Amino acid sequence: MVISASKQRIFQTVQMDQSRKLQFLYSRAGFGITPAAFMNPISMTEAYENLFPKSPASEIIVVDDQEWADNKPAVMKNMQADEKKEMKKEFNKRTEDLNLQWLQTMMKTAYPLQEKIALFWHGHFATHIENPYYDQQLLNIFRNKGLGNFGDLLHAVSKSPAMLQYLNNQQNKKSHPNENFAREVMELFTLGRGNYTEDDIKESARAFTGWGVDENGNFKSREKQHDFDQKTFLGKTGNFDGDDILNIILDNRHTAEFISRKVYKYFVSDEEADEIRVKEMAKLFYDSHLNITVLLKSVFESEWFYQDKLVGEKVKSPIELLIGYQKAVAMRFDDPKMLIKIQKILGQYLFNPPNVAGWAGGRNWIDSSSLMVRMRLPEALYGSDDLNLTPKEPGNDNSQTGGREEMIEAEQKRQSKFKLGKVQPEWSAYLDFWKQTPQDKLPRALANYLLNVPVSDKLLNDIVASADKTTNETYLKTLTMRLMELPEYQLI
Repeated sequence: MVISASKQRIFQTVQMDQSRKLQFLYSRAGFGITPAAFMNPISMTEAYENLFPKSPASEIIVVDDQEWADNKPAVMKNMQADEKKEMKKEFNKRTEDLNLQWLQTMMKTAYPLQEKIALFWHGHFATHIENPYYDQQLLNIFRNKGLGNFGDLLHAVSKSPAMLQYLNNQQNKKSHPNENFAREVMELFTLGRGNYTEDDIKESARAFTGWGVDENGNFKSREKQHDFDQKTFLGKTGNFDGDDILNIILDNRHTAEFISRKVYKYFVSDEEADEIRVKEMAKLFYDSHLNITVLLKSVFESEWFYQDKLVGEKVKSPIELLIGYQKAVAMRFDDPKMLIKIQKILGQYLFNPPNVAGWAGGRNWIDSSSLMVRMRLPEALYGSDDLNLTPKEPGNDNSQTGGREEMIEAEQKRQSKFKLGKVQPEWSAYLDFWKQTPQDKLPRALANYLLNVPVSDKLLNDIVASADKTTNETYLKTLTMRLMELPEYQLI
């Protein structure tokens, strides 16, 4: 992969100073750092304290209770076909509104970790149901319980209408158990493969019979559909219901290890997890009664988290990329829905994960097509350039013979032009800030700020040579865009 080779070519071992350490923390625990925060770093003690919110998150609402009451499925059953069509169209619009409101919250929040962990849980507990009311319920669970106790989070998610509908537990009845929900709870959400049996799936599915959603969109345990007979699950026997099954799972040490491993790969490294670290994290997590804040603090406040070898070990997700651009230089879209389009093109469309396993993440974010789009985005966003935004066709792996240049040329011919529409960068504050930096020090200062991975003097000199030096302002703008167009910008 081009991006991996690039990192190997230019990476140098450097001692992290205060600014770089803070930049690394903000990139991993949030969505990046502003120029002012980078150049005037607070103490790490203060940074750790500021990560965690002091109060619950304000809920994001795009469909209020009254609107839902007027248009819930029970009401829609009596609608004419054209009325249903219009209502579904409106719900699709509201899902987009929810997407954009969450993006804005990620950008403006004083507690980016609160939104970053919600994004983690959104991929971990993946659903795709095209119902904005259920989607907003689940999102607000992630945002308000995502840093608390994992048991509380798991119980709330498991009883959410979005999850019960997506994994077919509405159809899980005593007379005909449906195993979808029970299987994914263990395989993807808690224990991980190899730590349960097919019999455990069957028995737990029986315990979850009757769990469903009422006509108002609330959790409902339907006693007439529940199997009250004895079950045996993970070596324990009793007249278990769904809550009992979840509690048995939470008490199993494999759950603490499974979640710790996913947290490691999300916040620390896309590469194979360091099993020694994972086991240390899992023990602490289990001993804390699955306190997510305790787990994350143990990572962010540890010395090993800031090792040079971990710098650049993660590829920015599309959402991290989009928010990171705006952390550096804010922008306004004449049509905010262009942010939806970019998400689709880059492969991370909020509330539309590809499957129940969520987004694969890591190096899977990058292929020859998406890397080329990513490297041209800064010019399109900040320079009003045209951009090829046609996604790679399914099944097209671009495995042509020949070199990288031929592959890129073939991809460019295949793609059609697509204009972003009007994007209005708000350069003024950014320009005013960097004008304080002497011109001879500006390229390295910008590189240190924009790139988590250090770049060589030769590469930086090449960028300087190609920059537009017509005015100080154009020089600063083009330096910024050229640095953002490097493969190294994709790494954190």
